[in-house]
Amino acid sequence: MSSATPTPTRVRRLPVIGALRLGRPSDVWFKPALSVVAAVAPPSLLLVALGRLDLAAYTMAGSLCALYAHNRPYAARAKVLAWVVLGMLGGLAVALVAASLTRNAVVLVTVGALLAAAQKAVCDATRVGPPAHVILTFVSSATLFVPQTLGQVPGHLALAAAAGAWAWLVGMAPAPLRPHGPERRATAQALNTAAAYAETARRGEESAGARSAAYAAVHAAWQTLLAARNRPSTTRRALERLVVRAEVALAAPADTDPARLRTWADAVRGSGRVPRPGDPRRDDAGPRGRDGGGCSEGDGLRRDDGSLGERDELVGVAAERAVAPRPLWSRLGPLAPLAVRTALGCALAGYVSLALGADRPYWALVTAASLYQANLTLTWSRAVQRVVGNLVGVLLFAAVTPVARLGPLALVLCILACNFGAEALIGRNYWLGSVCVTPLALLVTELPGYQPTGELVTDRVVDTLVGAMVGFAAAVAVTDRRAGRRVERSLTAVDRARERAARLAAGPAATPAALEAARRGLAAAVVDLRATADAAAGEWWQRALPQERVVLAEQAAHRTLAATVRRQGLLPDPGTTSTQTHTEDTSP
Repeated sequence: MSSATPTPTRVRRLPVIGALRLGRPSDVWFKPALSVVAAVAPPSLLLVALGRLDLAAYTMAGSLCALYAHNRPYAARAKVLAWVVLGMLGGLAVALVAASLTRNAVVLVTVGALLAAAQKAVCDATRVGPPAHVILTFVSSATLFVPQTLGQVPGHLALAAAAGAWAWLVGMAPAPLRPHGPERRATAQALNTAAAYAETARRGEESAGARSAAYAAVHAAWQTLLAARNRPSTTRRALERLVVRAEVALAAPADTDPARLRTWADAVRGSGRVPRPGDPRRDDAGPRGRDGGGCSEGDGLRRDDGSLGERDELVGVAAERAVAPRPLWSRLGPLAPLAVRTALGCALAGYVSLALGADRPYWALVTAASLYQANLTLTWSRAVQRVVGNLVGVLLFAAVTPVARLGPLALVLCILACNFGAEALIGRNYWLGSVCVTPLALLVTELPGYQPTGELVTDRVVDTLVGAMVGFAAAVAVTDRRAGRRVERSLTAVDRARERAARLAAGPAATPAALEAARRGLAAAVVDLRATADAAAGEWWQRALPQERVVLAEQAAHRTLAATVRRQGLLPDPGTTSTQTHTEDTSP
C-alpha cells in the first residue's frame, strides 16, 4: 500500500538506470512487427522493379499506418485505421504544400512544430496508439524538407493513400480467421492479472500496485469489448462473463481460485471455445459443470440460454453500449499543457539545430516530439531512452550501411529488417526499439540516393542530443499546474460514484441494470483516479498532492465494489444481514 502521508517536497528524483531496465515483451509483439513488414514490402519492391525507389518515402508514409490499432476489435479497428490513414494524409498534405511554397527553414520548422502539437493532442485524446503521434510527426516533419512543387503534391499524396489503403487491408486481414482475437487477448490479460492479484492477497502480500494493475487490465478489457458497439455476439457475451468473473476476483481475492482464472485465460487465448462459467451465485454448479461449455471463435448461432444470474451480470453492459462517447473537444482541454510543451519544445529544438548548421532539423524536432509523456518524470525517462537508443542505433547503421548499399533491393531488405526489429523489441523498452528505429530513419534518407555515412552519423547524434536537451527543457518550463486540479476532480468523481453504488447496493429495489452500471462506473472512476494521481505525482513544480485522500478514496471504493458485487449475488454473503454488510463495506 502506498503511503498515506502527503508529500510536501517539490523536487523529484529522476531515474537513469531504471529507465533502461528491460521488461517482458508484449504478448502480441509479432503482430505489429509482421504487419509493418507486410505493409511496407509490396509497395517498396514494386518501386524497386520500376526503378523509382526515390518515391518510396511517400508509400512508406501510408504503409506505417499498419502499426496502429492492433488492440482494437476488428469492427472498431476498421474505423480507427481509416482515421489514422486520413490523419496521416492530412499532415502529409500540409507538409508537402508548405514545402512547395517556401524553402525558409525557420518557417518549415514552425509548421512542423505546430503539426506535432496537434498530432500529439489528438492522438492522446482519442487514445490512438501505440505508436501514437510519433509516426505521424516523423512523416510530416521529414517531408517538410523534401523539395516539392505544387504540381507534384497530388501524385505524392496518391502514392501515400494507395499504400495507406494497403496498410488498412493488412491490419484487417486476420479478421476472417480470428474475428474476436483482440477481445480474447484483452480478456485473457484481465483474468491473468486478477489471478496474480488474488495470489498475492491470499498470501497476505496484497499491494496497491498489483491491485491497480488488475483493475486497469479489467478496465482495458471492458473498453475493448465495448469498442465494438451494437455488435453483440455469443462469443463476445461469453467473454463479458469472464471479465465479470475477473471483477468478482478483485472484489473478493481471498475467495478466488487463481488456478481456475488462469485456466480460463489459457483457453481464451486459443482459437477453441470460450469457457462459459456458470452462475456464480451457485459457485459454477450449473448444468454446464464447473468450467462449463463454451462458444467457438466463429459461433454466432448458439442460443444464449444462460441462467438468470448470468443474464443479470450483463444487463449493464448493454446499457453502457448505448451511451455515446464523450465529444472530442471535451477531451482535448486537459491536454493543453502537453500540446504547448510539444509545440514549444519541437520549435526550439528545430531552431537550435538550424543554428548549429544542420541540414535535417526535423531529426531534432522529432526527437523532442517523442519525449513528451503524461508527466515530467516519464518525459525524462523517455529522453534517456531516446538518447541511449539513438547512440547505439547510429553504430548499427554504420555496420549495416555496406550491405544496404549493395543495391536498391538490399536497401529495401535492410529497411524491412529494421522495421521488424523495431516493433519486435520496442515492447521490452523504448530504447531497445530505438536501436532499430535510428538506422531505419537513416536508411530512409538514402532512398533518393546514397550519402556520406560519417556526415549522417554525426548529424544524427547532434540532432538527438539537441532534441533531447531542448525538448526536456521545454517540459520543465511548461509545468502542468492543472495536474493537482485533475486529481481533485477525480477524487470528487470517485466519491460520487461510490455514493451512488453504495445507495443502490443498500436499496431493496435496485434493478440489475442500475447495479451493474453503478459498479462499472465506480470501477472506471477508480482506474482514472490512479492514472491521474500517478501522472500528477511525476510533475516537477506544484503543490503537495492529497496522497492520503487518494489512498482512502481507493480503499473505500474497493470496499463498495465488493458490496455491490455481493448485492448482485455474484459473491456469497459473508454471513451478516444485508443492511450490516452494506454499512460495513461502504464506509470510508
